[in-house]
Amino acid sequence: MDQNHLQPPYYVVIFSAQRTLGDNGYDATAERMAELSASMPGFLGMEHARGDDGFGITVCYWDSEEAIANWKSNVDHVEAQSRGASEWYADYRVRIGKVTRAYGKSEMKESETNG
Repeated sequence: MDQNHLQPPYYVVIFSAQRTLGDNGYDATAERMAELSASMPGFLGMEHARGDDGFGITVCYWDSEEAIANWKSNVDHVEAQSRGASEWYADYRVRIGKVTRAYGKSEMKESETNG
């Protein structure tokens, strides 16, 4: 599903992190977690960006807090979280929120022409 056209309300998990040096299996695990999360009930989409300095942000979109809790407790994800804390991230922060309103450039153009 295109996360740019999700209709609120929905939920977001915002994960921001500073990577440590070296791969140490990170890329393969990150790819596996992206595939696994996409197969979870309630998953709506994901966006990700990482700078040259190793700082990255991943935003996952979910249809409910229950879906987020199920993802957090997934056994493979729990293992990845543990490795992240001990090996892959110098620091990280998780934020969870409910999106009640969302719009972008195309919606702003429509509102200018419709009213």
